[in-house]
Amino acid sequence: MGQKQQTLAYGTGRRKTSVAKVRLVSGKGIIVINSKPADLYLQYNLSYLAAVNSPLETLGLKNDYDVIVNTQGGGLTGQSEAIKLGLARALCQISLTHRSLLKSEHHLTRDPRAKERKKYGLHKARKAPQYSKR
Repeated sequence: MGQKQQTLAYGTGRRKTSVAKVRLVSGKGIIVINSKPADLYLQYNLSYLAAVNSPLETLGLKNDYDVIVNTQGGGLTGQSEAIKLGLARALCQISLTHRSLLKSEHHLTRDPRAKERKKYGLHKARKAPQYSKR
C-alpha cells in the first residue's frame, strides 16, 4: 500500500456524528480504515464488518477494489454505517447500473437519526425530574 494508487471513485458517508471519506482503488479487496486493517479497526466485530462489506457483496465486487477510508467522530457503530453509505456512493460513481441494486438493498439511504438535544428543566432530552406531589 506504500505506492500512490489511482483513485477510481470517492464517496462521503455520514451517520450520527460520524463522517467517513471513502476512496475506491483497483486492487484485491483490501479494506483499510484510518491506516489499519478493517477487521482490526472494527475490533473483529462481525456485524460492523458485515455492514462495511455489504455494498461490495451486493454487487459481487468483493475482490475487485481496495477500499481506503478516513473516518472520524462518533463510535464504531456510526462509523461502520457511515463507511457503508460512503462506499455505496463511491460504487455509484463507477457505474450507474450499480445504483438500482444498491438502492433496492437500502445502501444509499442516509439514516437521519441522531441524538436529540437536551432541553432546559429536564435531565436529558425527554427525561423529566421525578414528580413530587408534596
